[in-house]
Amino acid sequence: MKCKPRIYYTDEQKALMWERWRKGESLQHIAQLFGRSHGAIQGILIRTGGISPAPRCRSRLALSISEREEISRSLVAGASLRAIATSLGRAPSTISREIKRNGGKTRYRASQADKHAWDRARRPKRCKLVENPALASIVADKLQLEWAPEQIAGWLKHTYPGVKDQQVSHETIYRSLYIQARGALKKELVEHLRRTRVMRRSRHHTQKTEDHGRIVDAVSISDRPAAAEDRAVPGHWEGDLLCGSHNSQIITLVERQTRYVMLVKVARKDTESVVNALIQHAMKLPQELYKSLTWDRGSELADHKRFKLATDIQVFFCDPRNPWQRGSNENTNGLLRQYFPKGLDLSNYSQGQLDAVANRLNERPRKTLGYDSPAQRFYQCVASTS
Repeated sequence: MKCKPRIYYTDEQKALMWERWRKGESLQHIAQLFGRSHGAIQGILIRTGGISPAPRCRSRLALSISEREEISRSLVAGASLRAIATSLGRAPSTISREIKRNGGKTRYRASQADKHAWDRARRPKRCKLVENPALASIVADKLQLEWAPEQIAGWLKHTYPGVKDQQVSHETIYRSLYIQARGALKKELVEHLRRTRVMRRSRHHTQKTEDHGRIVDAVSISDRPAAAEDRAVPGHWEGDLLCGSHNSQIITLVERQTRYVMLVKVARKDTESVVNALIQHAMKLPQELYKSLTWDRGSELADHKRFKLATDIQVFFCDPRNPWQRGSNENTNGLLRQYFPKGLDLSNYSQGQLDAVANRLNERPRKTLGYDSPAQRFYQCVASTS
């Protein structure tokens, strides 16, 4: 696969990123402005923990570019340092240091001197918690007790009224956590926040946008063939993700007519990983026994068109907030909780272990099947197609 060329963003482009981020726009929307993935934009914003860096400005006491140009012209004309200082209204020592740190009288150039001065002025501002380790220790202890930064700041103000050295704002605490270059609080303390995200979001951020959670070009369950609806023929499946701890999950698939269960191991819940796993699994079944797949509105199947293109299997989606429309799968997920209780790390299970659990379910007699097992009914279908 051909890689996109590396882009070096200008200061104006970065300013646009930060402006959109402060307004609460998602990484995906910002990335679309530059034709890049959201990860490329996150890489820039995360350097300062999602907190917009303060705009840089020159000190009113620093030499300006026009003053440096006057110094350069006066040196060429042979003027003395004291004469240059007098004409600019500056101290002779200021002019002397300026010339010495930028190559001396014979090599002094105004534009280069101005650029070097701007670069040298980039110094990180020392954080209050760095200057006061005792206060930083108190804040860290309270964070470990799951106190929110705003609670800590309020408690300090209430406990030490009038003692500014023992008070700190909640914004400073957040900045010390998310901007690790400050060196005040350890990054691990982020795990004790209510939201353990890796960078700060805008207060204007919301997921309730017009296109959030929407599956593009989704085919509604109302368009599913009648043969699938009344379970008249085999080959129509329902699917979902069964989630465990540590962001682990497995794919659960149930055939509507026979209630036959198949479990598929998946490393992550992003749409690329899920669709890849579904494509590989679909290749194991004859086409007569895999005609359609009904899924909930989860974003893990946002790339459903690639699945259909690779397998020729049509995907149908439930109506929003109506997971009961794939009732066979919902019921099966409830049965699977006997083997995979909530809070279990599902990433520890191999595909072989998942197959063994599926076999246990498939060999159970089911009342809805006249006490046949799903395995009996499904293998009858396999035999009829061979």
